[in-house]
Amino acid sequence: MKNMIKQVVKQKLKTLTVDELISYANEYNLSITPKQSEQIIAFLKKTDLNPLDEQDRMKALKKLAQITDPQTAQKVNKIFHGIVKENGLSHWF
Repeated sequence: MKNMIKQVVKQKLKTLTVDELISYANEYNLSITPKQSEQIIAFLKKTDLNPLDEQDRMKALKKLAQITDPQTAQKVNKIFHGIVKENGLSHWF
């Protein structure tokens, strides 16, 4: 079951759009510019890091901090955790 969840999450991250990411940010009262969103989406589409693995998530956030800035990486982390919690998947992460 964990592999199936991993595949679903990875697929969603690979198909996420700039508008969807901005919408998620707005939902969690965070602001992300279209440029930041484009940079994040480009990274998500090319990365093969495992979103279920804590170390891989930390590597991804560090890379996002380099690509954008540390504050934006923190916002992405908040969005990710909000979505996980909202969908009842906290026990997988």
